[in-house]
Order: sequence, then C-alpha cells, then structure tokens
Amino acid sequence: MLRFLLMRIASALPVLAILSLVTFAIIQAPPGDYADYIRSQLINQGGASYAEAEAQAQAYRVEHGLDKPLPVQYLNWIGGIVTRGDFGYSLYYNKPVADVVGHRLPRTLLLALVCHLLASVLGITFGIWAATRQYSWIDSTLSAISFLGMTVPRFLMALIIVYLLVFQFNVSEIGSFFSPQYGGAPWSWAKFVDLVKHVWPVVAIATFGGLAYNMRVMRGNLLDTLNAQYVETAKAKGLTGGAVVMRHAVPNALHPLVMYQGVVLPYMLTGEIETAIIFALPTVGPAIVGSMAVGDVYVTATFMMVLSATLIVGNIIADMLLALLDPRVRQFGEH
Repeated sequence: MLRFLLMRIASALPVLAILSLVTFAIIQAPPGDYADYIRSQLINQGGASYAEAEAQAQAYRVEHGLDKPLPVQYLNWIGGIVTRGDFGYSLYYNKPVADVVGHRLPRTLLLALVCHLLASVLGITFGIWAATRQYSWIDSTLSAISFLGMTVPRFLMALIIVYLLVFQFNVSEIGSFFSPQYGGAPWSWAKFVDLVKHVWPVVAIATFGGLAYNMRVMRGNLLDTLNAQYVETAKAKGLTGGAVVMRHAVPNALHPLVMYQGVVLPYMLTGEIETAIIFALPTVGPAIVGSMAVGDVYVTATFMMVLSATLIVGNIIADMLLALLDPRVRQFGEH
C-alpha cells in the first residue's frame, strides 16, 4: 500500500508543475498588471497627471520585478516556493501571500468539509430511502429535489437568498462570520450559534448540490445492486429486508461514491467560493476575485494552485480508498 501511495504522489508532482505553469500564464494573459492599477488610482483619486502616474507605476514595476519577462517571473515565483516556501508578496494586501492564504484558506476548507459531510450523510441516506421505495411519492419527491440541486446554479440560489434576507427579512449583517459583539470574543455556545446564523446560507447552498449528486448516484447504484443475484440469494436464505440492504447491497453500491471523493473537495470548494462571493464572506472566493481585478498575480496564482492541489489530493485519497476496498486496484496500480 505504501508503494501504491508513493507512486500516486510521484505521478501527481508533474501534473502539479504543469498546472502551475498553465495557471500562471493564463493569469498573466490579460493586458495590464498591478502597476496599471496603481496608475489609475493615482490619476483618479490622487489627482496626478498621466506622466507622473506612469513614472510611479514604472518604478513600482522595476521594484517588484513586474517589468521582467513572463518566464523569469514564473521561475522566480516557483523557485521561491520550492526553495524557501515563499509564495511571493501580495501587492494589494501588502503582506506575504502565505499570510493572505493562511488567513482565508482554513475557513474555506472547514466550510467545504462541513458541506461535504452533510452532503454525504444526507445524500446517501436519501438515496437509500428513495431506492428502497421506488416509484413511491417519497421517491418522486427526492428525485425532484435531486434534479433541482443538480440543475439550478448555485450563484442564483445565493442571489435569491440574499434578496430574501436583505429585502424581505431586513437582515443587515451579511458579509461577515460574526456579529460585532462576537468578533474578538472567546468561543462560547452563543458565539457558535452566531456563526451558524451567518454561514448557514453558504453551507446550505454548497451542500445542496453535493447532496443531490450523492442521492442520485446512490439511488441508481442501489437499485442495480438490489437486482443482483447474490442479493436474491441472501433473501432466499431468510435474511430480513433491512439486513439485505444494509449488509450486502449498500456496501457494494458505495463504490462509485468512493470514486467521487476524488472531486468532491474541489466541488465543495467551488460551491463555497461561488456563494461566498455573493455573500462577501472573507474566504478564498472574494480574495480570488479581488486579486484578479487589480492584477495581484501572486495571490491569484497561489489560490488557484491550492485548488488544483485539492483536486490532486482528492484523487489520491479516492485511489487509496478504492485500493483498500478492492485489492485488484492496488495490484494494477503497482504494475
């Protein structure tokens, strides 16, 4: 198993390197950089002339290496990551990129993991419930919920909830994790409840899509498994319906969902990112959009690399789980 894991990690490193190169090139492709943002700010807000603003912008480029060719900038950035663990300096936030990522990423990952756990537990449960009651009103209702969860855009659901909260229920505290009185307070039950009040829309929307997928896949695979010959044999031996479903059918129907774990974390991250942008929560999503808007390339590139890494790590975890469930996968991967 260790050899299998090492082979998966070794094969992932070149992919991550290629992704870093492509990501950096795509981010740099649009015209303009952070120095152009500084020039526009000096002209629009500082009252400087174009010549003065351009001179300061050019000086800023030289000071921060933005005047160097794209390959040199990339090599400097990736070299700092590999040799010193330095992800660069955020031009907009005026602090190391590692500090920007370290402040926002844990919150984002925690939200994504909560959404994943809820989506997995509820989706698998509803999928079993629907499959064991095929063509009933319960099955029809859950299928309709699954269809909505997989087709309605998450940003649209976020906009609808924002409209209802702000214009119908007069909720003013949107865009933060806590109310002002709990911002710097130690953790307590009241602070946790306040946190839930602020993040429940993001969790609900991101969970809804994952729940719909889990439920749909679980229902379809469980229906196929229930018609398998070994299930009929178990019934013939006198096992109860519940024992046949939970002990024999469900474990085998879970295999496709184990494979889904390879993409579920990035999926939940993107779901959280989309909704967090709408709700302006201080997580990864708004930071990516804000850094792209002003040309803060190192922040954008680092966040995109983190998302790419989660996809690779997720696939490695899925491979390991499948190898544990089916030794044939491990034997094939070692050859």
